[in-house]
Amino acid sequence: MSSIEQPRVTYKQLLTFFIPLGIASSLVTISHVIINSTLARSANPEIIIASYALPLSILGITERPAVLMRQTCSALVRDRVSFRAMSIISWYILAAIMLLGALICYTPVGKWVFLHFFGVEESLLQPMVDVYKILMFVSIFSGLRCLYHGIIIFNMRTKWLTIGMVIRLIAMYVLSLYFIHTNQVDSGKVGAIIFLTGMVVEAAVSVWEGRSLLKQIPEKKPDHPIEKPKQIFQFYRPLLYSSVIAVIVGPAINAFLGKTMDFQLAVAAFAIAGSLTNLVQSFFSYIHQIVLNFYRKDSKAVMRFTLMLAFIPGLLIALLAYTPLGPLFMQNVMGVNERLMHASLDTLRVFMITTLVFPWLDFGNGMIMLRGQTKVMVWSQAANVTVTLISLVLGVMWSPGWNGMIGALAQSLGLAAEAAVVWFVLRELWKTSDKLPERMTFKT
Repeated sequence: MSSIEQPRVTYKQLLTFFIPLGIASSLVTISHVIINSTLARSANPEIIIASYALPLSILGITERPAVLMRQTCSALVRDRVSFRAMSIISWYILAAIMLLGALICYTPVGKWVFLHFFGVEESLLQPMVDVYKILMFVSIFSGLRCLYHGIIIFNMRTKWLTIGMVIRLIAMYVLSLYFIHTNQVDSGKVGAIIFLTGMVVEAAVSVWEGRSLLKQIPEKKPDHPIEKPKQIFQFYRPLLYSSVIAVIVGPAINAFLGKTMDFQLAVAAFAIAGSLTNLVQSFFSYIHQIVLNFYRKDSKAVMRFTLMLAFIPGLLIALLAYTPLGPLFMQNVMGVNERLMHASLDTLRVFMITTLVFPWLDFGNGMIMLRGQTKVMVWSQAANVTVTLISLVLGVMWSPGWNGMIGALAQSLGLAAEAAVVWFVLRELWKTSDKLPERMTFKT
């Protein structure tokens, strides 16, 4: 026997697991590029894109409960018994999403949301409702996709997330070409149909691979405590609550940017800098899955791997914000004029705080989920929203000329507050236990 102890988890294993997740997450942005470039070829692109974009923003809210099924399944499902419990909760979630969609599409609720909350013109009301009648089904197939993503991720078959996303993009692009070449791009419904088709295809790939993996896992794992739907819901419910709280941030930032010295410049600079930050950060948004799937096997390897990844988003944003690469990209690829470019670069520099904090927040959230302490995330998200709102108020009062930078600073400080709460709780938990418990405990 060799005197040199081999690591239980290697960097190759971690990279093989993590890179497909990062690629799949990054490729999501291409979906929206395909749809927007298709709608831009219509006779009235501004109206049609608007009739698609606003219902899409509602989808971002209604789809969130379905997306949370991925983390829940990945953390809790280890055998067929726990999967059946997860499935019961999933069907309740999807039924609730369908009911909410029906209220928006077929009752006065939808009219109120579009006319009074978004302030759209009466002439755009029906086109937007028609678009959402299609988009509401995206949430259902997204939920099915995320349910089986949990199985795929836990079984270390993450390449299938990338494969599913690539097939989805191919299907969307082919359908886009069909609509363009047959001159049928005449409403926002075209974008909704393309999006739904892509989601159906990706869900089909995920279900196919996930079902095959289910046949390989045991009926009942002796040391796994999850058996009943209420145990699943105990873990899922705080995730849902924290997600509902988080919905406040986006509208609040946009509302306060309207009180800056140059509203249009502020919103545009924040949007451009935010999209670039999200593009860079999306690749690194699965660190929590590294924690969930590898921390118990080799905590030191996971810590070293996270340390290696944590500063990459900040370095990439620094390259865009402080070198000629940023202006070159904004002017030649995004078509941004010089005034907006400088405002976007200033905002991007502030967003560096976000890129430095986010990897460690994601790691901390992974530890919280690993311990089954998801109720902590409600308080951390509340801290995020509170600090964001205070920062917005103070920023507008003291320095309205910062424009888009106010939004970036508020969002960054809110994220830092969320991370501070998560890590404070983790430190207290570590004080009371010498090591992580061998398994999560749940009330039965």
